[in-house]
Amino acid sequence: MLAGVNATRMQLLYLRKRVALARRGHRLLSEKRDEISRQLIRIAREIRPLRKRVEAELLETCRRFMLARATMEPEDIKAALEVPTKKFSLTIEFARVMNVKVPHLTKEMAGEIICYGFATTSGELDVALLALERAFDHLIELAEKEKQAHLLAIELQMTRRRVNVLEHVVIPELDETIRFIYNKLAEAERDNTSRLMKITDIIRA
Repeated sequence: MLAGVNATRMQLLYLRKRVALARRGHRLLSEKRDEISRQLIRIAREIRPLRKRVEAELLETCRRFMLARATMEPEDIKAALEVPTKKFSLTIEFARVMNVKVPHLTKEMAGEIICYGFATTSGELDVALLALERAFDHLIELAEKEKQAHLLAIELQMTRRRVNVLEHVVIPELDETIRFIYNKLAEAERDNTSRLMKITDIIRA
């Protein structure tokens, strides 16, 4: 950066403004990095137990379906589930966390999940479908939080890179250039002072 630098007072003032702006940007980005880290830790603490709960609920649902299959004929299961009456829709809205767009999922469900008569079906199938319905809320919440964590992690990585570039490249280079110009100006000032003293001595002689 020192090659071709104009060692002038104007350039010195310009670089001092730039380094002040870079330090301010570094401080703001560091605060953003720290806040995103806190948000990620909070979400991670929420995700861990939620994932365990979802896994347990889905495992129980699968177990109930297995029991239903064991107590029903395959064609009866197919006929019972052939025409679903439960309608499901998902709405995605976006909020901002530290200037990062994160999704918020809202489900809408209508109708009954049990869409068959009881003459040829097992009670285990009823229990399995109701367990699946209960698992939906936690499954959607888990998907929302994991997506939020993913987006925040990407933003955290980008912010860390910017902080590192400012801290280890931009600000040190600006400081070095400022010192270079300051030394050049000081050297020029000393030369001017020396010439003036010589001229004064000549005039007095």
